[in-house]
Amino acid sequence: MASVIAATDWHDWHLPYDDDTSPLSRRLRLVQRHINDWLDGRTESSLRVVSVCAGQGHDLIGALASRSDADRVRAELIEFDPRNVAAARIGISGAGLNGITVTQADAGDFAAFGTAVPADLVVLAGVLGNISDGDVRATIGALPRLCASNATVIWTRARRHPDLTPAIRGWFADAGFAEEAFHAPADVLFSVGVDRFCGQPQQAPPNGRIFTFVA
Repeated sequence: MASVIAATDWHDWHLPYDDDTSPLSRRLRLVQRHINDWLDGRTESSLRVVSVCAGQGHDLIGALASRSDADRVRAELIEFDPRNVAAARIGISGAGLNGITVTQADAGDFAAFGTAVPADLVVLAGVLGNISDGDVRATIGALPRLCASNATVIWTRARRHPDLTPAIRGWFADAGFAEEAFHAPADVLFSVGVDRFCGQPQQAPPNGRIFTFVA
């Protein structure tokens, strides 16, 4: 997670993953499925991935751990909490994923992305629900500076009232993305979206704030 304006314990936030039936675990499996679908649809020998506010990296590590072609991926997990950074590195080592690195940095600033972009896949899980509505729009607007041509973004957002996901889907379209999937299960509040970048990539600035965590 990025630097925050709250006392949320972002390490303990991951505890519901221990319960396979929890909404967080269900969301994780859906994100992992889309990561695998994305890899299955790309034939390149080398692909670059960045995970924004990566936490302990369960989504990307879990998706790659069982793949024979995981070495095609060069991924950077950007995470602020040092305990989550340590946990992610342990997970990467245990899975034998030599192509993944973890950077301890504030992903809310462009400075954190110097070696990570342009990316072919941007994982934006657990971000859009923990920043202000204005920062959600600004973050989506900044994605062309993080994305390579034809890149994919996988994002999540809860649908608590007032539900911002209709606006989010429109903001992706405004930023040059085409929606490929949107999941909003009726029995839970989470949603997962997948959007493909159809616009022209833009160069990321060396620094500058994108968003600030508020929860």
